[in-house]
Amino acid sequence: MSERRAIFSGSTFEEQIGYARAVVDGDWVHVSGTTGFDYATMTISADVVDQAEQCVRNIEAALAEAGCTLADVVRVRYLLPERADFEPCWPVLRRAFGDVRPAATMLVCGLADPRMKIEIETYARRRDG
Repeated sequence: MSERRAIFSGSTFEEQIGYARAVVDGDWVHVSGTTGFDYATMTISADVVDQAEQCVRNIEAALAEAGCTLADVVRVRYLLPERADFEPCWPVLRRAFGDVRPAATMLVCGLADPRMKIEIETYARRRDG
């Protein structure tokens, strides 16, 4: 039977809503939609680029706890309420995923909190060695 375990970031949302930041299931790591909140302080920047950078840091932390890195990401989804906010984030996203080239989707949709300007979800596959 494959290993299944939850990874928590300390976000109050995880407890309030009932989910994990990430779930490790065998070799797969499913990282929940991750926003630009700094979970240590539960604050969020008003700037979409700052939020994108914090999203990536939050995802990196979850992946590290799962035993992998951004290099293991095979799929990424970007969710933004405002289409015009996506392009300013491209340099941040290129730094994170430009060498990895995961499958990617961008959706324009509402997010849970009006302060949230971007949410990023990833799937990664852990590899031996």
